[in-house]
Amino acid sequence: MTEELENYILEHIDPEPELLRRVNRDTHVMCLYSNMCSGHLQGRLLKMLTRMIRPHRILELGTFTGYSALCFAEGMPEDAELHTVEINDELADFIQGHFDSSPRAEQIHLHIGDAQEIVPAIGGPWDLVFIDANKRTYKEYYEMILPDVRPGGFIIADNTLWYGKVSDAKCHDAQTLGILSFNDHVSNDPRVEKAILPLRDGLTIIYKKPEFA
Repeated sequence: MTEELENYILEHIDPEPELLRRVNRDTHVMCLYSNMCSGHLQGRLLKMLTRMIRPHRILELGTFTGYSALCFAEGMPEDAELHTVEINDELADFIQGHFDSSPRAEQIHLHIGDAQEIVPAIGGPWDLVFIDANKRTYKEYYEMILPDVRPGGFIIADNTLWYGKVSDAKCHDAQTLGILSFNDHVSNDPRVEKAILPLRDGLTIIYKKPEFA
């Protein structure tokens, strides 16, 4: 993906809403690791996928500054609810401030803490789950939430190409190994169908087969 090609794509898809433009700008001005923000192209895809799936309960693991959560909120049905979990408590006010500006604010529930402790307390079932948290424990997140994903529901996992490191045999850092373990695990899981999109840093779309309730 060249810069020129990406710019062409951005010019030919829906414009970035003002609230998301503000979240993106504030993230780059105020936060470290601002590249973790989903951004315009991925954000429009997440909204579109949400429109297609029409989930009534959405779970997001890894809110960061709230960009992707707001995209899910845009696309979800009017009676849906979104629960999003962020471990960094220093971001809580930043995130909630932007959520409060959304017309779907009352349907977005922010939880601060460890997802492996919080998610079981919220309880399923889930129609759509977005995994974008600690790369070292992607497989653990997956096994935690899959039983509570409705048959015919979806999981979307971000960063599954991890800067191309997944195809570099010399990369042995903990995050790369976590993504590799997750990718292999999902690839061999008969309970789901899966596809990897080479968009941004890799996006894996996972469908839970109806026969696995």
